[in-house]
Amino acid sequence: MKILVTGFDPFGGEKTNPAIEAVKRIDENIEGAEIIKLEIPTVFNKSADVVEEKIKEVNPDVILSVGQAGGRYDITVERVAINEDDARIADNEGNQPIDTKIREDGEAAYFASIPIKAIVEEIKAEGIPASVSNSAGTFVCNHIMYQDLYLAEKYGNIKAGFIHVPFLPEQVLDKKNTSSMSLEDIVKGLNAAIRAIVKYDDKKDLNITGGATH
Repeated sequence: MKILVTGFDPFGGEKTNPAIEAVKRIDENIEGAEIIKLEIPTVFNKSADVVEEKIKEVNPDVILSVGQAGGRYDITVERVAINEDDARIADNEGNQPIDTKIREDGEAAYFASIPIKAIVEEIKAEGIPASVSNSAGTFVCNHIMYQDLYLAEKYGNIKAGFIHVPFLPEQVLDKKNTSSMSLEDIVKGLNAAIRAIVKYDDKKDLNITGGATH
C-alpha cells in the first residue's frame, strides 16, 4: 500500500506550519505501508495541481492531507469537504476567492473515505486528544480536501481524507489563551492515524458516536 501524505507550507504570517513539520517527521513505513511525503503550497488551485502531479507519479492508494487549525486544542479528523471557497484571508499568492465553486463539475460535497472514527480512537489510544470535525472551513484546507476527494474519484480506487492539527507551542507565545500541541505529539498522532487507515483498509469504520450538537 502507498499512502501520499501532504502538508502545507506556512501561511497567514506564521513562520512555521505544524502540518508540514509533522509530515516530515512521520515514519517512512507504517504497518507495511509506504509513506510518500509531499509539501504543498497554501495556494488555491495550485495546491491541487501539485497533488495531482504526484498522484500521476506514484499512483497512491490513499491521500491524507494535513493542515493547521490554529485555536483547536486537539487533532481533528475531517468528515466532509464542501464545494466552496470563501477565503477570510488571502492565500500565499494573494488569492482570496469569495463564494466560488472549487470544481464546476464536482459534487456539492464529498465525505472522507478514510475511517475517521477509527482514526480518532487510534490517536486517543496514544494519550493524545482527538475528535471528528464536521467543518474543514472554507480556506485552502477545505479546498485541498475537496480536491483530494475529487481527484480520488477521477483516478479511481483511491481513498482520501484530511486531518487538522493545532498550533505548535512556539506559535502561541503571542496568542493569549490559545491552545497548542507539541510537535512530538502531533507526529505520534499522525502515525496513529495512518496505522488506523491501514488496519481498516478492508473494514468498515467504527460505528461509534462522533457527532456534535453545534
